[in-house]
Amino acid sequence: MALVLVGGTALRVWYVARADERPNVDAIVVLGAAQYNGRPSEVFAHRLGQAKELYDQGVAPRIVTTGGRADGDTYSEAESGAKWLTENGVPESHTLVVPKGADTLHSMRAVSQEMRDRGWTTTVVVSDPWHSLRARTMAEDAGLEAWTSPTHSGPIVQTRETQAWYIARETAALLYHNLFAAESMSP
Repeated sequence: MALVLVGGTALRVWYVARADERPNVDAIVVLGAAQYNGRPSEVFAHRLGQAKELYDQGVAPRIVTTGGRADGDTYSEAESGAKWLTENGVPESHTLVVPKGADTLHSMRAVSQEMRDRGWTTTVVVSDPWHSLRARTMAEDAGLEAWTSPTHSGPIVQTRETQAWYIARETAALLYHNLFAAESMSP
C-alpha cells in the first residue's frame, strides 16, 4: 500500500510538472526564490519570466510576488520579484507584493489572505515544474482555486538527474504536507 501511495504521488508530481494551465484568473502568483540585493537568482528570474508571459497573454490582470526577507537582506524575495517585473514592462499598479513567508506553506497562507481580502479567489501558480503540484495543493488548502504554469527552462530542469532528485524531494514533501500540514491551512 505504501509503495502505491508513494509511486502514485510521484506520478502526479511528474504529470503536473508537465501541465501548463492558462485559464483566466484573478491573479498570477509567482513563488519567490533566492534574490541577491534586489536581483532575482537565475531560478527566480525564470519564474518571473513565466509569470510575465502569462500576464502578457491576458491570463490575469495582475501578478502577486511572494517571499520574505532573510536576516541582513535589503530586499525581500517578493520586492525583488516586483522590481524585476516593473523593470520588464509590468506596471507597478498591476503587481501585489506579499513579502511574507520563508517557505511555500507560509507564503501561500499570506497570499491567500491578501487575495481573499481583495475578493480574488482564482490563481495560476508559477514555480518550478516539480514544485507545482505541492504549490497548487497548498493554494487550494488555503482557500484558493488554483492551476499551475511551471517554468520549463532554467537550472532546475537541465538534467535527468536533477529532475529525478526534485521529483523524489517533492513527492516526500507533498506526502508530508498531506499527512501533517493540510488541516492547518484551511482559511
